[in-house]
Amino acid sequence: MSQFNLREAITQIVQDKSESELGEIIRDSIDSDEKALPGLGVLFEMIWKDSPAAEQQSLVGKLHGHLHKG
Repeated sequence: MSQFNLREAITQIVQDKSESELGEIIRDSIDSDEKALPGLGVLFEMIWKDSPAAEQQSLVGKLHGHLHKG
């Protein structure tokens, strides 16, 4: 039995999309059905891996700020 690889499946789904299409996929997934969350996680992982340390820290700061609002 072959093992399902979520990262590879998500990558194959989005790899040929334009920037506009990728933006639409992300916007449509935000606040949507929780089934979209793993896909968003894979996309975030791609961004994280290609981001320099300063940008990663900025993302962490944004997340921390969001979690500690009001």
